[in-house]
Amino acid sequence: MAGGWTRDGAVLDQIEDTVGDAVSSARARLPTGPGTEECVECGEVIPERRRLALPGVTTCVQCQSGRDATIRHSAINRRGSKDSQLR
Repeated sequence: MAGGWTRDGAVLDQIEDTVGDAVSSARARLPTGPGTEECVECGEVIPERRRLALPGVTTCVQCQSGRDATIRHSAINRRGSKDSQLR
């Protein structure tokens, strides 16, 4: 079913693009390089199981949660409505 002036399958393409962008963003935030045994922010020891699960990790769970809370997402409107194009 086409939505107005869009072609068939356009909504599915928008959904796939949105999910793909979110996955790419999450992968870009994964730690890389050598990890540390102590958190670089608070100095607490990072549990061995966390270091094994995420090689390259440099923060404890509590500090990483604080970092994750400050992540901003883009405000791209993929729907292409007239209202979004006029703003």
